[in-house]
Amino acid sequence: MMKLDKQTAQAIVKRTMQIIPNSVNVMDEQGIIIASGDPSRIGERHTGAVIVLRHNQAVEIDEKLAKQWNYEAREGLNLPIRYLGKTIGVIGISGAPEAVRHYAELVTMAAELIVEQAIVLETERWQRRYKEEFIRQLLKGSLNREQTEQQARFFNLNPAQALAAIIIKLNKPTSEELQTVLLHLEQQQQNASVVVVDLDKLVLLLPVEELLQRQKHKTLNQLFPSQTVETDYRMVIGCQVGHFVEAHFSYQSALHTLAYAENNHTKKQIICFEAYRLQALLADFSHSWQAKELFTPVQQLISQDEKNVLFKSLQQYFLSNCDLVHASEKLFIHQNTLRYRLERIEQITSLSFNKIEDKFILYLGAILMP
Repeated sequence: MMKLDKQTAQAIVKRTMQIIPNSVNVMDEQGIIIASGDPSRIGERHTGAVIVLRHNQAVEIDEKLAKQWNYEAREGLNLPIRYLGKTIGVIGISGAPEAVRHYAELVTMAAELIVEQAIVLETERWQRRYKEEFIRQLLKGSLNREQTEQQARFFNLNPAQALAAIIIKLNKPTSEELQTVLLHLEQQQQNASVVVVDLDKLVLLLPVEELLQRQKHKTLNQLFPSQTVETDYRMVIGCQVGHFVEAHFSYQSALHTLAYAENNHTKKQIICFEAYRLQALLADFSHSWQAKELFTPVQQLISQDEKNVLFKSLQQYFLSNCDLVHASEKLFIHQNTLRYRLERIEQITSLSFNKIEDKFILYLGAILMP
């Protein structure tokens, strides 16, 4: 059974006393005053309320009756507060019954509307917490397909919806800024799911169809409140998946892409997994003993390259798809200078660009090592 809490009761007192000039009391299901226009009365048992609860009907107390009860109750009108046909409390209007009787219907209606609103808000808060927990479990990969589909439908989500996880990282996070972005996304993205995963990060599960439209029209930045500027955040878009149960794959791809971008000081505000697919997929490998062994020649290059000139040239060479002309233009050097640097790289690493295995090791080292 729903119980009337002190916060809701106080809201009833405040609202009704803005409507009528009389003092108002609100009593719980036991007849105890839990909110009042006269704070000194809070905690008292209200005789009139006890009778209302016992007989489930309004009770008027006039001067004669108050005197008969030795003034254990004061003059006034006491009315039941009902929710779904059940009496959950009592509202009392102080004053002579004939003077306050015409307020009865108005006050009762106001009280019951406030109760209904409080219940709706509490239900929404409960559903939001439950949904957030569902999304967190989903991102961890803790749910099987049956559990995912059951809970998704409970929240009116389409489990077969193709989606992508988008990590939104705030560069200067505060609790207020995090809350602002969260509420904005929830209001603007009715067909998406959003959850806070860290003090500076949110994750948005966006339908692929909308993602593609936003990418096409370059409106991804419109996901944020109008007062937010690009330097306030970084957005990382994970791989696209075809079912809710696969959301954690998209999330992990976004996480690894973010880690790579930060390790390599990428300045882009909006970053896609697709642009760094290999780096993100091999992120865990790059920290393994196998990678340490494989990249030993590249590590030797870095240790002997004090100004980082050779390693940056190696990276740009591969970023230019091994095109000497394009790479030299990007580096603002002559082609012969770049040829010389590549030869020096071969000498230091004992790896050859003409051998596919050696070239592959150099390539992986160039894209995975910071």
